Amino acid sequence: MVNFAIEARDLRVVRGGREVLHGLDFSVPPGEVTGLLGPSGCGKSTLMRSVVGVQAGMAGSLQVLGEPAGAAALRSRIGYVTQAPSVYDDLTVAENLVFFARVFGLGRDEVDRCIEAVDLRAQTGSVVRELSGGQHSRVSLAVALLGTPDLLVLDEPTVGLDPVLREDLWAMFHRLADAGAGVLVSSHVMDEADRCDRLLLMRDGVFLADGTPAEIKQKAGAEDIEHAFLAIVRGAA
Repeated sequence: MVNFAIEARDLRVVRGGREVLHGLDFSVPPGEVTGLLGPSGCGKSTLMRSVVGVQAGMAGSLQVLGEPAGAAALRSRIGYVTQAPSVYDDLTVAENLVFFARVFGLGRDEVDRCIEAVDLRAQTGSVVRELSGGQHSRVSLAVALLGTPDLLVLDEPTVGLDPVLREDLWAMFHRLADAGAGVLVSSHVMDEADRCDRLLLMRDGVFLADGTPAEIKQKAGAEDIEHAFLAIVRGAA
């Protein structure tokens, strides 16, 4: 049993000759929803790509589920949702899930469970390119849920979704965390902050704050995370 789903020490990433992550120290425990919040372009996606082992130019220490990030042993233990849907447009919802389930050696019961989890029962026979943007994103999330991963890395998974579905997905993220998974979810929408157990507030490749939503608001003397973020930025200037 690992103490942390993710543990980083002095994590740096150089991309295009420029350092974009600047010596990050952080950890993500299992059993919690950790929110990675910050404006677009602050380094959230680069950090998530580092965690799942697909980011070049990394230096420092990054352990994921007790293994070095990118280790072959992690491939079936991490569910990853990118900002751009990563499924096949010319296949149906069910065909996509069946394909990826076979890669992991999983059966039809697991496919049905994941389709049910993201509320795509009515679209199982629909070709993905004919779906709405929100439905398209849910197919990617269903694929990430295959096999009940120990860590979910979700890069802005609720962008473009209606409020009801956003509510349902956040409830699902917490159910997965309650079952023991580590959940790292990014967003640039500050009103999603209070849905997280813990927050990492990011700007320009560094963390400005790390704590529960209540702790961060209290330290900043603000009533909501958006104003807390602005107060912290001004204080750091």
